[in-house]
Amino acid sequence: MASKSKIYIVLEFVTGGELFDKIASKGRLKEDEARKYFQQLINAVDYCHSRGVFHRDLKEDGLLHTTCGTPNYVAPEVINNKGYDGAKADLWSCGVILFVLMAGYLPFEESNLLALYKKIHKAEFTCPPWFSSNAKKLIKRILDPNPHTRITVTEVIENEWFKKGYCPPVFEQADVSLDDVNAIFDESSNSSNLVERREVRPSALLTMNAFELISTSQGLNLSSLFEKQMGLVKRETRFTSRCPANEIVSKIEEAAVPLGFNVRKNNYKIKLQGEKSGCKGHLNVATEIYEVAPSLYMVELRKAGGDTLEFHKALSQLDFGV
Repeated sequence: MASKSKIYIVLEFVTGGELFDKIASKGRLKEDEARKYFQQLINAVDYCHSRGVFHRDLKEDGLLHTTCGTPNYVAPEVINNKGYDGAKADLWSCGVILFVLMAGYLPFEESNLLALYKKIHKAEFTCPPWFSSNAKKLIKRILDPNPHTRITVTEVIENEWFKKGYCPPVFEQADVSLDDVNAIFDESSNSSNLVERREVRPSALLTMNAFELISTSQGLNLSSLFEKQMGLVKRETRFTSRCPANEIVSKIEEAAVPLGFNVRKNNYKIKLQGEKSGCKGHLNVATEIYEVAPSLYMVELRKAGGDTLEFHKALSQLDFGV
């Protein structure tokens, strides 16, 4: 999260340490327990992929080129250094993890790196006898050295072995109070120790200072440290207009209501909330208008809740005419 002058990073505190330490200290997991961890892993990987995030940065051709990662977990096409599909390579690594959870040791292990790579290229591994037949079949489909015939994440989720006891993730707006969080970013709040104060003109239209204006440029925008400037990943957009601020507010409302948004206005701040719940709850768009110079305004639209892809779809449909 960020105000105009500060960045806030909020992380969950997850206890328990690394999963590998659990295997190292207690040995292999029972199949049902391994499946539970694997289901969570696949859910997390699938979510990242849906946001355009893979193990390493995407290049212009949509393929990854950097050979990286622990060699024992790396897919054959990564070693080839000819470009590879990040989603398929990530799934291979998930297959190795599943094998380790159930076996207690790695499927591909050699003291010599060249010998290790040869085994990975040919997918030379043997499942131990305590693996169930369905588990063996799934792992062999994941650890397919040919990325074109390798099973996909979607197919894994539909797999008979995977689906046993599976609870799909539910993306809903949490029923919690966001008053404290909203107060941090509310210019009229008393949280002066968290947000730098500045004078607001009687009209309540904020005038951007030089620091704020510079921070919106891509060259000095710190957001590039945290997210790629890709259409499917960005969570905000801006545009300028020479229309009067009141007219901009009216046109935003006129464009949003027919698309099923509830509109809440507070001077030159507008909150748009989708009436229908999407895959991650209701889409919320926070909109604010700033005066950059006399008769020149900047309009910022930021996803405040809901799904990023739905946010981009809504932006493509909104025609403000300003």
